[in-house]
Amino acid sequence: MPRLSTAIATAACAALLLTGCGDAATETPDQAAATQSGSGASSAPEATPSPTEPPELIGGGTELFPDRRFVALYGHPGTPGLGVLGEQGPEESAQRAIELAKQYQPYSEEKVIPSFEIIVTSASSDPGPDGNYSNEVPVDHFIPYIEAAEKNGVYVVLDLQPGQSDFLSQAKQYEELLKRPNVGLALDPEWRLAPGQVHLQQIGSVSAEEINETTEWLAELTAENNLPQKAVILHQFSMAMIQNRENIKTDHPELEIILHADGHGTPEMKKETWGVLQQGLPEGIHMAWKNFYDEDTPTFTPEQTYNLEPKPWFVSYQ
Repeated sequence: MPRLSTAIATAACAALLLTGCGDAATETPDQAAATQSGSGASSAPEATPSPTEPPELIGGGTELFPDRRFVALYGHPGTPGLGVLGEQGPEESAQRAIELAKQYQPYSEEKVIPSFEIIVTSASSDPGPDGNYSNEVPVDHFIPYIEAAEKNGVYVVLDLQPGQSDFLSQAKQYEELLKRPNVGLALDPEWRLAPGQVHLQQIGSVSAEEINETTEWLAELTAENNLPQKAVILHQFSMAMIQNRENIKTDHPELEIILHADGHGTPEMKKETWGVLQQGLPEGIHMAWKNFYDEDTPTFTPEQTYNLEPKPWFVSYQ
């Protein structure tokens, strides 16, 4: 199935199988007298500090599922050709995501949370100064969107397209954002190249081992910062895109792993891919779906999307 190349914004790939104490210098006369008389304030017992409450997810609580589903705008800020998220500014994007989530709510018993899936590193046709065929955009570029999301109750997922780099190295560059309670991570193997490969000449792939290294780091980051669960989205439309998929670890309580059925086409083609991707899927992985406004023929309605079996936990729009 053709997709947009996120660096070139052109159509490309086809495949369906696919976050004191004061000092003595300032002591008052009364305090000095109290100290000399042995009746200072230290005679009162100190209150036991209360434990810090962990931050919550949008909608409350610290676990992603089963109390909420997500509907997201996908893309790169300021680049309309890479997805609908880039078609408007931060505040307008938040409002558009909110309205989109409202369209899904009538078909869900769970709360539908508006979301952004932001491409933060984009596949490139040029190797670039570091030679890895991926543009790593600075954190500051995304702060307006992160702040608009926090202000409006929008969940955020950071999408990585690492080229000849690796997912863990790129994820660490966005640690500042991933320390926020409502920011998750997406890994897109289509744009993970082996040495010598070039984008658009073949579909990329990733090993379960590299995925596990990345999720291990993210789980530790989440636990160390007392954060709620984070979403980790794995994009896939061909079985070859994730090697040894049965070895993906799903036992980190800090994370929820979500498999995103990527790619576009006719309803029949998309449903076929949806079914194939679930074959042999490790236990504990939730399913996600992508709708394309321009490339799907036609685009699924919210009702049609939620009529899929199983009902997608995460839906994105490109």
